[in-house]
Amino acid sequence: MKKIVSIALALALLLSLLCVPALAEGGSHKLTVWCWDPAFNLYAMEEAAKVYKAEVDPEFELEIVETPWNDIQTKLTTAGMAGDYSTMPDIFLCQDNAFQKNVMTYPDMFLDLTASGIDFSQFGAAKVAYSVVEGKNYGVPFDNGACVQAVRTDILEQAGYTVADVTDIGWDRYIEIGKDVLAKTGKPMLSGTAGEPDMIMEMLQSAGASLFNADGSLNIKDNPAVMEVMEIYTTLVKEGIFVEVNGWDEYVGTLTNGTVAGTMNGCWILASIQTAKDQTGKWAVTNLPKLVKTEGATNYSNNGGSSWAVSANCKDTTLAYDFLAKTFAGSVGFYETILPSSGALATYLPAGASDVYAQPQEFFGGDAIYAKITEFAGKIPSNYTGVYYYEARDAVGTAMTAIVGGADPATALADAQSTVEFAMGI
Repeated sequence: MKKIVSIALALALLLSLLCVPALAEGGSHKLTVWCWDPAFNLYAMEEAAKVYKAEVDPEFELEIVETPWNDIQTKLTTAGMAGDYSTMPDIFLCQDNAFQKNVMTYPDMFLDLTASGIDFSQFGAAKVAYSVVEGKNYGVPFDNGACVQAVRTDILEQAGYTVADVTDIGWDRYIEIGKDVLAKTGKPMLSGTAGEPDMIMEMLQSAGASLFNADGSLNIKDNPAVMEVMEIYTTLVKEGIFVEVNGWDEYVGTLTNGTVAGTMNGCWILASIQTAKDQTGKWAVTNLPKLVKTEGATNYSNNGGSSWAVSANCKDTTLAYDFLAKTFAGSVGFYETILPSSGALATYLPAGASDVYAQPQEFFGGDAIYAKITEFAGKIPSNYTGVYYYEARDAVGTAMTAIVGGADPATALADAQSTVEFAMGI
């Protein structure tokens, strides 16, 4: 009889162990996270913790420390230079354009997630590529930076056009339409902050082009793709199709007060546009124009975004991997929950087919824009960012200003290349 009881107790213990997630040595149920923006990233992490606690581990705890991105970068640099990662959290958020730079500079700080059980094929390839170094995955994609062309349908209609006329077209046709809309309505098609090369970078990525070669070497001067985007941008400004303003607030103002007929930016700009409640039903979302001369041109690009990293100081990698795999990388319901409150749009492709993402949005003429943007995210070409992305971006921004002001494009781009080569120690 005692033997039967012992066997029963052993089976009960085994079953109880199978019902909880595997834990690392020490049996931890807690993770710490660094991220910024309470209404967006912190909110998403809080909701992810609720999902994991309800569906996987009732004892799970998540300590979230609000940390601005600049502070995270400073902390990464400090820890990396000291070779001491003991101050790092288990998980932290990293801007996509800085991800490769940090992994390459401090390779021991980031854990390789390739064999973590996370299915990276379920995300847009371009988004995943931001956190891939030498074929290894170091980041779990989060917010969607897929670019949209948002247009005022009422202004287009005044000039005799519809959204279909600016969809799936090249920049040559877009410029023709932009001239006509300006002549007939007095409205420029676009606006942006003077000196900020966002449009340049968006156009480059739309063709999978970069300021660097795949081996990390610089590729600014004598780069046909860079020459084409500079030519397009200069034409847009000189023809009055693109109006340059002095700062972010003024840029947003051009969208909400009807100064321009549209914008091209990361999909996060839609939150700012929707503050103009009086314009409900007057906006639509479509894809970008594509380059005409550059090989590999598409109508899709990216601007902004971030991904989750697991630090070398993680106390329980089994728990961290499982948490990310079953929330940010595995739960459509999670993304459905956070979308209405935060506008946090997924790059997790299965979410695009969900009922919540398929809901028509009154502000955008009843279009299911969230499903559309998630589809866009799956079509964006990848490009190389590397260690000196921001230095190259700033140098190209300076060249852009000079070229618009009348400087010779070849000379301005050669100067930009020299500036970045100096920073690279070449």
